[in-house]
Amino acid sequence: MPENTQQFAQNIAQTLIGDEAAHPAQPLIQMQGIRKSYYIGQPNELEILHGIDLTVYPGEFVAIVGESGSGKSTLMNIIGVLDKPTAGEYVLDGVNIHDADDNDLAAIRNRKIGFVFQTYNLIGRQSALKNVELPMLYAGVPAGERTRRAKEWLDRVGMAERMKHQPNELSGGQKQRVAIARAMVNEPALVLADEPTGALDSQTSRVVMNLFHELHEKYHKTIVLITHNPELAEECQRVLTLRDGLIVGERKGTGERAAF
Repeated sequence: MPENTQQFAQNIAQTLIGDEAAHPAQPLIQMQGIRKSYYIGQPNELEILHGIDLTVYPGEFVAIVGESGSGKSTLMNIIGVLDKPTAGEYVLDGVNIHDADDNDLAAIRNRKIGFVFQTYNLIGRQSALKNVELPMLYAGVPAGERTRRAKEWLDRVGMAERMKHQPNELSGGQKQRVAIARAMVNEPALVLADEPTGALDSQTSRVVMNLFHELHEKYHKTIVLITHNPELAEECQRVLTLRDGLIVGERKGTGERAAF
């Protein structure tokens, strides 16, 4: 990987921002020396991440690729503050995660991060509309505003006509579009997508990836895409390769949608 991964990211961010900005923005994600270990019985310890340095700037579309067992899920959990590192420093949008308590972490997940999962994680007995409203309920958004924003985002992802349907009445691609709407309603600083096309066929995957491109291009969202699919990763602006708990490669992607 490049000797200075932060400088590599900074150079790309500078290109994306353009010549008008003399200096790139402060990082949205700043990780230094991130390690994660699990105890599997004394005195045994299994280290999954071996010192990750990662910098992501506002407005970037970044892919993290790796095979099964590379540490992708562990890294995703730490980026999404679903878990804390064993060692190292993680600053997300100016907040040092090490100093945050459980209530702080819950608030960060609710307000700063929009999650999109491979398995959708929709509530089965709730309509698409109620599923999209849920993050706003936790955030204390008034009922009328919750409904307005949920309908707005369902319309943006092409699901307005299905807002009263429950998940078992929706296709996989439709469920993922509802999940994307749910991820966006609290206007998160970061969209974290974990294998969002992993359960979809190629044509539906294309529709979902186009939605991510729209979130990035139209709404200027910072997106981190976790995937094992190199073709999807290539559509991102920057591609990181994770292997055996280390970032072993970093390159520019096309940043463009593939042909349908």
